[in-house]
Amino acid sequence: MIDLPLILLAAFVAGASPGPATLAIAGTSMASGRRAGLVLASGITLGSLTWSVAAALGLGAVMLTQVWLFEAIRLIGGGYLLLLAAKSARAALSRARPQTRALSGSSRRLFARGLALHLTNPKAVLFFGALYAIGVPPDASASALLTIILAVGLQSALTFHGYALLFSTPSMTRLYLRLRRPFEALFALGFGAAGLRVLTARLP
Repeated sequence: MIDLPLILLAAFVAGASPGPATLAIAGTSMASGRRAGLVLASGITLGSLTWSVAAALGLGAVMLTQVWLFEAIRLIGGGYLLLLAAKSARAALSRARPQTRALSGSSRRLFARGLALHLTNPKAVLFFGALYAIGVPPDASASALLTIILAVGLQSALTFHGYALLFSTPSMTRLYLRLRRPFEALFALGFGAAGLRVLTARLP
């Protein structure tokens, strides 16, 4: 049975936590405005959807006949989520301000740069590989995989575009920077809970 709530929780804390994509959206929105941030976020969203589809199709086909690989990826994925929890916890304890990355150019260029940024982001590659090992059984149906792809894709779009809207507003930017450490603590708890659940889960 698909554990969709766990999958969406893991996808949310990964997408919302500071990384190359979110920092690029934040920097671009603050420096170049809301429209530029939204265009960049659209490119990043397409990159996220691309990795999601690739992971669902590739892993689903392989794990259908190689259950040991499902178990290995599950363990690696759980460990990766705990690593992200440790990084978020360290960031929550740090007083240093995160360095944003502003991108510029035409709408087409910004979209392409957002897409390229996420397609070459090791965090995205590893995360989507782990994500489909969390709540997807080896014999998941095509409709189940499609449900996950659409749900995660919609959530990613809302998260990335939400960041663009958030950081294009000066007052919200100041609020985030003031509350960054509590947010990081919540991310750490979310990653940790998801990682422990993955590592303690049993194959059906």
